[in-house]
Amino acid sequence: MRILHLSDTHVERTDAPNRHGVNATESLRLILAELRHQRGVDAVVVTGDIANDGAVEAYSAVKELVGEFARRLDAPVFYTTGNHDEREAFGKVLGSGHLTGDGGERGDVLVHESSGGERAAVSVVDGWRVVTLDSLVPGRIHGWIGEGQLDWLRGVLDVPAERGTLLAFHHPPVSLDISATQRVFGLRNPEALAAAIRGSDVRVILTGHYHLQLFGMLESVPVWVTPGIVNRIDLTTAPGTERAVRGASASLVELGGVAGPMFHTFHARDPRAHETVYELDEERTRALLEQYDASSPPIG
Repeated sequence: MRILHLSDTHVERTDAPNRHGVNATESLRLILAELRHQRGVDAVVVTGDIANDGAVEAYSAVKELVGEFARRLDAPVFYTTGNHDEREAFGKVLGSGHLTGDGGERGDVLVHESSGGERAAVSVVDGWRVVTLDSLVPGRIHGWIGEGQLDWLRGVLDVPAERGTLLAFHHPPVSLDISATQRVFGLRNPEALAAAIRGSDVRVILTGHYHLQLFGMLESVPVWVTPGIVNRIDLTTAPGTERAVRGASASLVELGGVAGPMFHTFHARDPRAHETVYELDEERTRALLEQYDASSPPIG
């Protein structure tokens, strides 16, 4: 199975530069144009932060652009929520998040909605089971997958799929020790997710959120973090600081075969690539962590 994995489009309600001077819609157009020669793609997966402020107009723009691209490949598209997304607007435009290449709901999709409003879904592509989870905690940057979703996931995984299962959600259950923001803003309950997938047929976990590429393992399952489309985080900065630079990126994920899973990163040929978008010194980075109450218990 060949998957084009996108994340963190951060599209605004208007097709215009954001407060950092980056036009997120244009960044999405650019990476999709660069990917136009891809063939044999079985699915497109978009792991959250689709709309920068949860606007219906932003979801509609992404649906149109990614949908047009997917139709040429005759590939379904799978969307998940991220911390910048708004569940009601997401559902109004993207429904379950499991769409056909033409933008309609997949006929085989099964949706789970918890009492807290989280929406998870499952459908099957050529024997591969695709499960999208909702790690959004409204008003917070970090992620959390509630017990209701995890119970549902255990039930789904009780019956193995023909070829295996891939999970897709926004907040990575892994982080680099050198990144203060990753340690704080990733998935807050990775141990609970690890317990839910232990002994199952989950072959890969696809996430975004960090705006850079990263590989790790959770309960012997490969975890892939695809870089962002709106910008990229540059970890060559001094400890305790953060810098974002221009450059839209995406990933190719290949499942199955002797060497699978395999991961490859694409970078758009942006003439302004690597230019600084924003930079936070130690004081501002520390203030950001404190602003979102990083030391408080996770909200579930």
